[in-house]
Parts: sequence; C-alpha cells; structure tokens
Amino acid sequence: MELHNPRIRYSLFALWLLIVGGALYLYFFQREAVQTELRNALSASFWIAVAAYLLIGALRAFTLVPATFPLLIAMPFFDPWVLLALTLPCIAISSSICYFFAEAIHMDELFEHKYPKQIRRLKELLQSYQLPIIIGWSFMLFLPTDLICYVCGTLKINYKKFLFGVVIGEGTVYGTYIFLGDWALRR
Repeated sequence: MELHNPRIRYSLFALWLLIVGGALYLYFFQREAVQTELRNALSASFWIAVAAYLLIGALRAFTLVPATFPLLIAMPFFDPWVLLALTLPCIAISSSICYFFAEAIHMDELFEHKYPKQIRRLKELLQSYQLPIIIGWSFMLFLPTDLICYVCGTLKINYKKFLFGVVIGEGTVYGTYIFLGDWALRR
C-alpha cells in the first residue's frame, strides 16, 4: 500500500476524523448512555469485558485520548494482574498505530508546525540516546507518549527497541496506577 498516495492519505485522515468526531460526540453528549452500556457489557461477561477493553485500549490512538481514561474505567471490573496483562498489549498496539500511521496521515506536519523547536530537539536527542529517551518519555505523565511514538516512526527508530521502551515506560506507570487504584478501591 502506497501511503504517500494522496487518495489513501485523505481517506485515512477522513477515517481518523470520523473516529475522533464520533468519540467526542459520545463523550460529551452521550456519556451516560456509554457508561451504562459499558457497565452492562462489563458485568455481563468477563470475555466481553476483555474484548471491549482491548478494542478501546488498542484503538485509542486514533482519538489521541490518553490511555488513562479506559484504564480508570476498567479498574473496578478486573483483578489488577488481569488488567495489567490486558493493558500491556493495548499499549503496544496503540503505540504501534502512532508509530506507523502518524506519518501516513501527516500528523508529522501538524506536530512539526505546532512544536517545531521541541520536535527538532527531540529528534536530536533520539539520534544519540534512543532507548533511555523512549523509556523516560513514556514514563513521564506530563509528556504525551503519542508524540514520542510519532517521532520514532518518522525517524525510523528500530521498531523493537521503540516498542520495548514504550511498554517498559508506560507499563510501569500504568502498573502503578492499577495497583494503587486497586488498593484505594479496596480500602
């Protein structure tokens, strides 16, 4: 598939806009209905809950919504070890989506236009200190992980090294969230 073909690029961008628009509509105007449906689905069957969490967590990258929101919603429904085991593949899939598709839908142009100095500096640092930068960035709560995924994708950083770094960084943060959240819910 030729991702530089304008027709494919615009189709991917239109699909992304539809997903984001639909997610924002549901979030702002149908929140109670979504919460009710999620509660019903998650209490009906463990496997439906697993599938719903994996789908939402994996496709979250198309909406640029932080992974914290689905995680917080799922905490009361899953054992902490199960939730961590489900969250790690979600991190890997959503980060891979950002890595491979950010350039295809020209998110690189958006980020480089909006944050030119920061992107230039990040690219310089990544040339020398790939794994520590990826792990550290993914671990810092105030830094958008999707941004480091995009930069790694455009620089063609080794995919396995990139994925390892993101899963270690974000996995540590979300593991902490999960176990602290479980502790707080059980108190």
